[in-house]
Amino acid sequence: MAQTNGGSTSSRGSPDWTVPLWRNGEQVHTVKTQDIVSPLTYEKLYKSSAASSEDALAAVAAAEAAFPAWSQTKPSFRRDLLLKAADELVKRKDDLWHFCSTETGSTEPYFDFDFNDALESLKSCAGLISNVQTGSVPTILAEDRSAMVVREPYGVVVSIAPWNAPCILGLRSFLGPLAMGNTVVVKGPERAPGCYFTLVDIFHKAGLPPGCLNTIIHSPQDGGEITQTLIAAPAVKKINFTGSTAIGSNIAALAGKNLKPVLMELGGKAPAIVCEDADLSVAALQCTLGAFLYSGQICMATERILVNAKIADKFREVLSGTIDAVFPDKNGLVLIDKTPVSKNAALLQDAVGKGAKALYGDIGDKRDLATAMRPVVIEGVQKGMDLYYTESFGPTVSLFVVESDEEAIKIANDTDYGLASAVFTENLQRGFKIAKQIETGAVHINSMSVHDESALPHGGAKKSGFGRFNGEEGLKEWVRLKTITWKN
Repeated sequence: MAQTNGGSTSSRGSPDWTVPLWRNGEQVHTVKTQDIVSPLTYEKLYKSSAASSEDALAAVAAAEAAFPAWSQTKPSFRRDLLLKAADELVKRKDDLWHFCSTETGSTEPYFDFDFNDALESLKSCAGLISNVQTGSVPTILAEDRSAMVVREPYGVVVSIAPWNAPCILGLRSFLGPLAMGNTVVVKGPERAPGCYFTLVDIFHKAGLPPGCLNTIIHSPQDGGEITQTLIAAPAVKKINFTGSTAIGSNIAALAGKNLKPVLMELGGKAPAIVCEDADLSVAALQCTLGAFLYSGQICMATERILVNAKIADKFREVLSGTIDAVFPDKNGLVLIDKTPVSKNAALLQDAVGKGAKALYGDIGDKRDLATAMRPVVIEGVQKGMDLYYTESFGPTVSLFVVESDEEAIKIANDTDYGLASAVFTENLQRGFKIAKQIETGAVHINSMSVHDESALPHGGAKKSGFGRFNGEEGLKEWVRLKTITWKN
């Protein structure tokens, strides 16, 4: 059985700390725990509580009990609470940096992007609440009747969030639902329990009522059972998930079986098209960042660079020099653990064995740190090679030489994924023409494929998911329409 207690702030992050869950506004320690290990040193950081299905149902019950009162709060009340949370987030920046760097190997530049995006999302969401919850009074055919359409929250939402950008992806998983009057159970990643503990702690310190926001962290082997338990719980009315397409498919199947709606942002195979009139220094820098920022562990990361044959030789030269300048550390880029390093190595070995070649990086390179890998640009990737269709989710990018925009678009779209993409050209009209033909949820002209901000709807096409986070569209995901008519 789990136990609740207030916890000691002085022990948080120390080796003898056990990260608690949040339930009904209290910190909960479970009998079962698991070690949290640093991807940088392999050393144990501390322990994390590991939830059971019983804990999952208790979290849902807490959210269900809190829903009636929270759903009736005024938009202005929720707005002010989010603004208080934004102030508290700023105060806790050092805490979040500590956890992001030690738990997930985040770098300072990437953390700044992650943190600032989260802060802006909080402020933006606070300002949009009243507008999004506004209803309407349509004119109907019957002369003796009137009608109104109102927006109301769903109820209990289950939010399943990843480790690779814990500030913004963790926050957005519950921010929109809470802002629209839902209560939430966050199923956080076992890789980043300290980050998620801190995010929820921030909201409680800002005055969020008990039960409105609860957390579940579990051991990897219990994931399937707990996910099924959460989705099947009658009180749960909608689910959001950010993560891999494979797991997203399983979650969508469970939700479909229980007839519950889902919002999903899944994997990507982002292309970057470099036209012959592109500024090569800009294109090389943005492709470098897009492919290798946070070791390529971003769903929007550039996985294919499609460069026009007329500038291919020059672009290869500029790209290699840019990678050397931006990522000079010969020890490599740190990934979350050994698994993605092995995955990328296998993809590269398969491609080289079938005729591809490394343009940049040593495919057989061995590092002292088994979680580190240098950036690799590989050329000659074709259908029949695993890398052609598989998302690497690591510091590996394929370069294709194309003869025309049409060929580039064809290769860009030849994937099940459709999350983000980039186009580089000095002709904006040409850029728009290409952008309209790329099957992705976002296209960025003359900037990298990795782009996310609070005002822009974010989500994918094809197997990269459905629905949208961010902005008004993101908030509308968390209210459903109800029509009310009456006789005059």
